[in-house]
Amino acid sequence: MTGDRDLFQTHPRSRGVFCNRTLNFRSLRAIGYDMDYTLVTYRVDAFERQVFEYARERFLEQGWPVEDLAFDQGMVARGLVIDTQTGNIVKANRFGLVRRAQHGTTPLSFGDQRVAYAGTQVDLSDSRWVFLNTLFSLSEGCLYAQMVDLLDQRRLPEVMGYRELYQRVREVVDAQHIEGRLKADIVAHPEACVILDPETALTLLDQKNAGKKLLLITNSDWNFSSAMMTYSFDRFLPEGMTWRDLFDLVIVGARKPDFFTTRAPFFQVVTEDGLLRPLSGPLQPGVAYMGGSAAQVEKDLGMGGDEILYVGDHMFGDVHVSKATLRWRTALILRELEAEVEALESFAGAERTIAAKMEEKENLEWQFSQTRLALQRIRGGYAPVPAESAACLEARLTELRARLLPLDSEIAPLAKAATELTNGRWGLLTRAGNDKSHLARQVERYADVYTSRVSNFLFATPYVYLRSPRGSLPHDPSSPGGASRILPPEGAGNEE
Repeated sequence: MTGDRDLFQTHPRSRGVFCNRTLNFRSLRAIGYDMDYTLVTYRVDAFERQVFEYARERFLEQGWPVEDLAFDQGMVARGLVIDTQTGNIVKANRFGLVRRAQHGTTPLSFGDQRVAYAGTQVDLSDSRWVFLNTLFSLSEGCLYAQMVDLLDQRRLPEVMGYRELYQRVREVVDAQHIEGRLKADIVAHPEACVILDPETALTLLDQKNAGKKLLLITNSDWNFSSAMMTYSFDRFLPEGMTWRDLFDLVIVGARKPDFFTTRAPFFQVVTEDGLLRPLSGPLQPGVAYMGGSAAQVEKDLGMGGDEILYVGDHMFGDVHVSKATLRWRTALILRELEAEVEALESFAGAERTIAAKMEEKENLEWQFSQTRLALQRIRGGYAPVPAESAACLEARLTELRARLLPLDSEIAPLAKAATELTNGRWGLLTRAGNDKSHLARQVERYADVYTSRVSNFLFATPYVYLRSPRGSLPHDPSSPGGASRILPPEGAGNEE
């Protein structure tokens, strides 16, 4: 059969669609999309650096000594949490326990971190904690970290605490997204900030022609949305077709997450320059609107719940709320996932080495624990007396210690390298040490599927049946380090 290679497209694992909850695309009647960092992908360093610089200029105008501050993309990462009580930025595991922390721009030592967060759990429902849950958060987090340093040096012109400082930073950064200067610059020079992906257009064409209703639901205004979508899509569509022809509904200025939880009126966009008029009657296909609510979208489309998939990059505003309130199916876009999967694949050899050495370490530790217990029983004069003397057991403990020490020295640098993949300061997005990160727990809880970019659905097709893997538990036979470890490791009895 000719053309098989084109027909059955292959892709690297880094561009896979990963499934938490089984999702049958054939049962979906509509797919809604966010725009920024979802359908339109920005160059993070360029976009967030521009936001940072405009915010820094605003503080300079107010007399703040921020002339030496600079954007550093690696200083913070999506999924971190700002502790507004202490001025720290922390990385927590799935249980909310802090695993890494920095105060301002300075990493905390293990001892300082333990003192600061002993008995403390990160609870995102508490206003103390601010979750950096989108790439838009990077400029904010980077600016805040450096401002904390200035506050500690008592160089800021106002007396305030860490919470008040965060509120000021948030207000100024948010203003850059609302005011026209930033968006005007991006519209004028989109090539500097936008990453073009022709496969995204083909993905949406496949879905539309498979009978799915496509919805664009974005918080951006009409003029910016139209410019970005035209730049990103029109060149890749069939002749005579524009991005508007892809979507059954276009909703700008949606005010997510309120769009999913409250009712507000729709306004119809009646001219290309964004003139609005109040909507009278139901939503009409092919028309652009501003504002409104998801409830009316469901009503006028005649569908809801698990018939609609919503795809976005914001953990709370896109995924959490649409899932919790409307029970829509959800897909999270994690652009950083590609680099993370590629890093894990390149580290696989070292990971196997760590696993083998850890198995050897557990074996030795099991022997050490058994030997120590036998010695304890001899000295305590209780339980059956072991066959070996106390002197023999003491000698064995010494020998086991001698074998464990170099093994620890071999494991330590490999384990350290594993915690520094993709970001030397914070490590992997989805890991906090050996555990899942707090972000990974949120993804697991609220995103039915997650992937690095919209065009990855091209490989899945609009007819895919995505099945979640069988959930693992520590006592499963296939789980390393599971409950079976209380039994003698294989071969352990040969040395007794």
